[in-house]
Amino acid sequence: MMKKVYVSFKIPEQGIEELKKHFIVHVNQEDKAVSREWLVKNIKDYYGILSMLHDKIDAEIMDAANGGLKIISNYAVGYNNIDIPYAVRSGITVTNTPGVLTVATAELAFALMMSLLRNIPQSDRYVKNGEFDMWRPKFMLGEELTGKTVGIIGMGRIGCAFARMLAGFDNRIIYYNRHRADNETESSLKAEYADLDTLLGESDIISIHAPLNEDTYHMFTYDTFTKMRRESYIINTGRGAIIKEDDLARALKEGLIRGAGLDVYEFEPEVNKELVNMDNTVLLPHIGSGSFYARNTMSSMAAQAIIDLHLGKKPEHVVEA
Repeated sequence: MMKKVYVSFKIPEQGIEELKKHFIVHVNQEDKAVSREWLVKNIKDYYGILSMLHDKIDAEIMDAANGGLKIISNYAVGYNNIDIPYAVRSGITVTNTPGVLTVATAELAFALMMSLLRNIPQSDRYVKNGEFDMWRPKFMLGEELTGKTVGIIGMGRIGCAFARMLAGFDNRIIYYNRHRADNETESSLKAEYADLDTLLGESDIISIHAPLNEDTYHMFTYDTFTKMRRESYIINTGRGAIIKEDDLARALKEGLIRGAGLDVYEFEPEVNKELVNMDNTVLLPHIGSGSFYARNTMSSMAAQAIIDLHLGKKPEHVVEA
């Protein structure tokens, strides 16, 4: 009898079609997250779950599987929605989809940065609202990227890709990371390692590409913003809870920093109402990996992890405790 796999949200079809060659596949057909109650009641019927970042899979859900669940394949590079140590103790393999969304997310961070610097969203609304009546010398003035000091928080795959995209803009690049990059990486990216306070005090733009963990949770609070330059901007395509949003709103209102571009949020999908109503924010609906290439490839990667385990192979991207 074929084993069952549950896909917790509709994903690009290629991954689902690959799964169907080996499993009975059930896909959540509703345009909303599967309920916790449903998972607790039904997870025992499935060999694997292809989960989303919004699916909180903790000890209660894994216990409800009663030993039947063998793999959680997370359709994301992050995995803070899963209790990894408990999964390992329970004999459940956890995988993610790193690498493939690197360029897409770095490009989006770059787009957020340019949108802030050059007032792109405001200018777009101005024209679409029929307000454009003449050219004015001092209207919608923004900042040029060229010559700016750009600080990068998190110099992993995405942080490095973002740094490479700055080539040609004559920027000074400084970065803060848990571990310093090797000399070859620093040389190729023309990036300088800095402690956090130095990066905060010297950066015109700060772009966050770090994972969420005990070290990065609320890394940016009101106190952090007081250490930044008043002309600076912050971009976050990493994890929402790295920034304490109430403190960010206060910092923007008080002019401690000039603007913020966010693709992720502390209490996602809820967004701080003060940030929504500000003119110096650009807010996106978590579309960092939202390119056709990235999402299609993530679909295949997540499916292949489940298939590999079923066939007795170690999946390529296993998350270790």
